[in-house]
Amino acid sequence: MLLIIPVRVKCLSVSATSAILMDTDNNRVIYSKNIHEVRSVASISKIMTAVLAIESGKLDEEVKINNTIKKAYGSAIYISVGEKIKLRDLVYGLMLRSGNDAALAIADYVGGSVENFVSMMNHKADEIGMKNSKFNNPSGLDEEAANFSTAYDMAILTSYAMKLNDYKKIVKTKEYKLNTNKNNYVWKNKNKLLRIYKYTTGGKTGYTKKAKRTLVTTASRNKVNLVSVTLNDGNDFLDHIDMFNFGFENYKRYNILKKGLLNIYDERYYKQYSLYIKKSFNYILSEEEKNLINIKYSIIKKKNFKNNDKIGEAIVKLGDMNIYTENIYIKKKKTSKSRKWFSW
Repeated sequence: MLLIIPVRVKCLSVSATSAILMDTDNNRVIYSKNIHEVRSVASISKIMTAVLAIESGKLDEEVKINNTIKKAYGSAIYISVGEKIKLRDLVYGLMLRSGNDAALAIADYVGGSVENFVSMMNHKADEIGMKNSKFNNPSGLDEEAANFSTAYDMAILTSYAMKLNDYKKIVKTKEYKLNTNKNNYVWKNKNKLLRIYKYTTGGKTGYTKKAKRTLVTTASRNKVNLVSVTLNDGNDFLDHIDMFNFGFENYKRYNILKKGLLNIYDERYYKQYSLYIKKSFNYILSEEEKNLINIKYSIIKKKNFKNNDKIGEAIVKLGDMNIYTENIYIKKKKTSKSRKWFSW
């Protein structure tokens, strides 16, 4: 269980209509500006399209391009009907060059139809907690029916995506070369932050006349992993650098709980047994906050229990606020075999 703590930071300012800086490990918000305002998000929608393609398990399958792509317009990778291309390569074209034709080809192949794929997008959004998002297409084009979301929801989506190894590899790629049965391609990533900011690990650009400039980027430094999202921001790349620098300069990652055996001071009831937790917990904190962390152990005194039963909780508090809860389990202590001495 995780409580997200939004922090309003006064010393950081961006020109976007909506903006967010979030920790991708625990979804902690450390800068926010109109983060729940619903807007057309343009091509950063393609993050969801990429996620569904990756999770389909079909990345290495060959796709034969059909007439579905003829409905595409705007940015494209210029694939053609009859071309044979792996789904993985289509995702590269989708994320590096924002190919709307690639988006349609992916949707048709993974979903069986574009309409069914859109339903999958909305189902996934509900599943991962994007409460204010509605997808109407796999590309983000908004002349007919736009994709609507918020800075917060897009950060949640990106945090989820960055836990997928294939996604991380694709979005950090600066250039990708591909030969198919019909063409040779060289795709350079439109996310110029990959070239001008050394801590960048990925992202996705977007633009339509209605949405204006939208941008999602990720960056990592000293085990602090951040995502920035801006909606309607004419100064987006520089704003993202400013947000990342603020995050890296003011927050560090701390190991709060370490998985394994617990040594709880003054715990006597289960002294004949070992208590343990199954997961570690790390959290980013400012210099002022690190002294406000404390851990409360809530132990249930059971008369009857089995090995590996839950017998309590470790509750991490930041000041008066609960930020994380981890179950505590019990097991028999390991005893070393005693040596036998013989006298003759």
